[in-house]
Amino acid sequence: QDHPQLTVQNLTFTGGNSTGEMTEGGGGGAIFVRGGRFKVVNSRFVDNRCDRTGPDLGGAAIRVLSQHQGKPVYVVGSTFEGGVCSNGGALSSIGVSWVVLNSVLRRNSAIGDGANPARGGTPGGGSGGAIYTDGNLFTVRIAGSVVRDNKANEGGGAVFFVSNDRTGTMRIESSTLRGNPSAGFETQGFPGIFFLGARPPTVSGSTLR
Repeated sequence: QDHPQLTVQNLTFTGGNSTGEMTEGGGGGAIFVRGGRFKVVNSRFVDNRCDRTGPDLGGAAIRVLSQHQGKPVYVVGSTFEGGVCSNGGALSSIGVSWVVLNSVLRRNSAIGDGANPARGGTPGGGSGGAIYTDGNLFTVRIAGSVVRDNKANEGGGAVFFVSNDRTGTMRIESSTLRGNPSAGFETQGFPGIFFLGARPPTVSGSTLR
């Protein structure tokens, strides 16, 4: 559906905590979105939380499930820091595209254990220190942004991107991704990123290290 249409602008969200909230699978420590259209402009997300374990829940700051006509969530001129969740220490979604412009994502953590699907004997999670995306056809574009000092217990200290049917694509433009350790796994040649999609991420005018 095309509603609700929500733009979060010039606001700070701090200390949000959705731990124990399992509606639609959980996650979304500060904001949980299902459907409609959603945008974030010139806002700050600081020290938000969601559940510490679980194979697919996430988004200490924001969790998004579905957007009208598959349009992307825009995040513009915003800061995400200190978020902690099983996956996606800042942003998390299933089947949703993102455009992250002129933003900073730093010191966020994916602290789950066992990845997705969860390894035997583990509760699952731990991927996407800053951004966790899953689903089939979706895209992620990061431009003019800084993603640094995030970490993941499993894959993708900066970004975890899995397009299950391998149709999704990712672009990184004029950005810096630095110091985002993946304790478990990442894609060779793309520090801090675990990627499965249609083709390798397109990187231009950016630093990954």
